Amino acid sequence: MSFKSGDKVRIVSCSDNPRAAGKTGRIVDEVPPGPLTGGKWTLGRIGVLTGSVLCATGQLQKL
Repeated sequence: MSFKSGDKVRIVSCSDNPRAAGKTGRIVDEVPPGPLTGGKWTLGRIGVLTGSVLCATGQLQKL
């Protein structure tokens, strides 16, 4: 599945921050992930106490 900037997603699991699992966030990346992020999407707007996290495509579910 491909995502685009601004897409709202549910975080099924997240190896970067396991506490983010079950929360929703928005895709920040303007382009598909590459080597800089290890092939993971950057997610923001997760919560007040949770900063941006990196999650693989298989760890996300489009809402």
